[in-house]
Amino acid sequence: MSDSLHTRAQQLLAQSLIEGIAPADDAWLRRHLKDCPECREHAAATNDLLRALRAVPIDVPRDLAARTQMRVRLRAQETAGASGSGLILWGLTAMSWLLGVMSAPLVWRAFAWIGEEFRVPKLAMEMGFVLWWTIPALFAVAAVLHQRGVASNAKRF
Repeated sequence: MSDSLHTRAQQLLAQSLIEGIAPADDAWLRRHLKDCPECREHAAATNDLLRALRAVPIDVPRDLAARTQMRVRLRAQETAGASGSGLILWGLTAMSWLLGVMSAPLVWRAFAWIGEEFRVPKLAMEMGFVLWWTIPALFAVAAVLHQRGVASNAKRF
């Protein structure tokens, strides 16, 4: 027999023990195990190993289920709180951008007037205009990163 048939049989055997296989694959595997002593030995050894593993006693703390449920509840509360603040942050960001776009012509005129009155070079005025919009965004990013850092430190303790 070819190695590909043996490989397929081993893969189907493993899959059947873990998640189950389709009826057509199960019929093929049964026929193959009937005809192939090598794969039949492999299947028997795998079944013996699984039985031995299932026979190993495992000591589990009595309160493991309660502790796990408590951790799941705490994590659900943490993610629920984080998702609400994230939605607010997105809403405020959208509103900020909308107001920024609507007020940009007015701010540009103010920068142009200041540039003319104080004879500020055009490049400096353009850089000032760009910084006018980017500095608040940088502060917002810093605030969000700081908040995440505080939250991750709180989780550790």
